[in-house]
Amino acid sequence: MLVLGIESSCDETAAAVVESGGTIRSSVVASQVRIHQDYGGVVPELASREHVDNICFVVRQALEEAGVAWDELSGVGVTRGPGLVGALLVGLAYAKAVAFSRNLPLVGVNHLEGHMYSVFLDHPQAETPSLSLVVSGGHTNLYHVEAVGRYRLLAKSRDDAAGESLDKLAKFLGLGYPGGPVIERLAREGNPETFRFTIPTISSGTLDFSYSGLKTAALRYGRSLQQDRRTTEDPASEQKVNDLAASFQKAVIDQLIDRTLRAAQQYEVCSIHVSGGVSCNQALRTRFLEVFGREGLPVYFPRPELTTDNAAMIAGAALLHLSRGRRDGWDLAPDPNLVVEDFPPDGSPDES
Repeated sequence: MLVLGIESSCDETAAAVVESGGTIRSSVVASQVRIHQDYGGVVPELASREHVDNICFVVRQALEEAGVAWDELSGVGVTRGPGLVGALLVGLAYAKAVAFSRNLPLVGVNHLEGHMYSVFLDHPQAETPSLSLVVSGGHTNLYHVEAVGRYRLLAKSRDDAAGESLDKLAKFLGLGYPGGPVIERLAREGNPETFRFTIPTISSGTLDFSYSGLKTAALRYGRSLQQDRRTTEDPASEQKVNDLAASFQKAVIDQLIDRTLRAAQQYEVCSIHVSGGVSCNQALRTRFLEVFGREGLPVYFPRPELTTDNAAMIAGAALLHLSRGRRDGWDLAPDPNLVVEDFPPDGSPDES
């Protein structure tokens, strides 16, 4: 089988062709970072317009790089949520048109499931049951994966996502957009013990994440640094920004590890999977490998180009659903708040 995947949930227009067995024949991504940089974040209306401009070119290039003709495709997979509704509509409308005109089966894919599946694209041998942490600019979710395609949500962020908090600190300090990579770069030159942050605890005892308080504390430190630079022209101020970046990055990672480690102690799992844009952070990768290595649990990450939004992960997840006989109708609609459905308690495959 050869499946065309289309992803347009936020500010990346992406298309890919994936073959049965998880072989990525092509993966093309048109980034919109330059469009949104001046605003310090994604502007939904601009994102939608860029998707309209890019979608035809991106799909055509994906087919050419894969060496695949339209009549060789076996199906079309497309992100239907979560994401920006206008952006989702562009990809979904294009996917429907292609599937209808070519008489191909259509499958709507959850963007978060795509991120989880990206681990299996690079590591088909990754052991299950496992814990799968999806950590990005928009999401921080922890799932129990009983088997490929069978997920149960264990925890999510109650406020800011981990990546969102990094972006907001970078924006406040005037460091540019996207903020996560900038914070990571500055953190390499900083001392992570300079500023103290406390990992939040939730009284109900859940595994849920919370980054709003950490972000507020970081902004308070940042405001103090800005005042010092204005009043004293402190020559060490640049180093202090590096120290704040390192300290805050450490606090963000500490909470991710804390919740995942607690989950590993509650559930019998064979491995840990980490995906999403923030999983590209090298400090995060090093810490997870160290901590869970001591626990005797292997940790799997997708390659860097599969951590950010891409269509290969959507095509891969679509292949899984198509192989199980799932087909979606032409009334398939975008759902900006789509959740990954828990697998049913009776153990039967979840084809919802």
